[in-house]
Amino acid sequence: MKTYLVFGASKGLGDAFVRGVPQQGDKVWVVSRTKPDNLKLNDGVERIWIQADLSDLNAATLVVNKLGNDTLDVLIYNVGIWEKEGFEDHYTFDKDEPADISQLIHVNVTSAIVCIQSLLPHLRQSKAGKIILIGSTAGLNNANNTQVAFVASKFAIRGITEALREHTRHDGIAVTCINPGELAAEIPYEEGSERALDEYNGTRIPLADMVSIVKCIVNLSKAACVKEINIPAIKDMNT
Repeated sequence: MKTYLVFGASKGLGDAFVRGVPQQGDKVWVVSRTKPDNLKLNDGVERIWIQADLSDLNAATLVVNKLGNDTLDVLIYNVGIWEKEGFEDHYTFDKDEPADISQLIHVNVTSAIVCIQSLLPHLRQSKAGKIILIGSTAGLNNANNTQVAFVASKFAIRGITEALREHTRHDGIAVTCINPGELAAEIPYEEGSERALDEYNGTRIPLADMVSIVKCIVNLSKAACVKEINIPAIKDMNT
């Protein structure tokens, strides 16, 4: 039996983690702004919703208070916002508003640091604690991405992972960063990989692939630490 906490868990990749990673008898703390449908699942996994807005500086305190003295075995930090129209052809960094840049950095970077820091006591109670941060191939060298703030935040996630791993080494907590390329996030996890493959012809990664990677990491012994995994779509020639 394991206890998980998943941030950004109401839809897309976070929802896929909540549905696909835990096994019967496990517990999952589900953190999101809106109440997710995955709470309705009847599969032998206990799912408990924590309503939290990670743009709020008090979000970490709220999450910790809900947990009480619960032990955490696996923390999955899956949070990321991007520039308005950042993936549109007409997007330009020149028009990014300072307030939007500040908000992006706060949600993607500051909140990650503060929330993980506050949850370390819960992870230290585990016999083999694991922290998994979801980055992006946009945070890798030569990714050809012009979204300055978003790219900076995803480079930062990799830096957080590196330093955090050293900080928690003596606690036996393994810290991993997974950097996916573009995901088929619009195709629900429960609809399977085939629809995503048919829809995008290999240009976007099915959510099930990400679930498989996380399950592998979670099931490793406490002797192993996967530092970083880069997983671009096979037809993404820029990564």
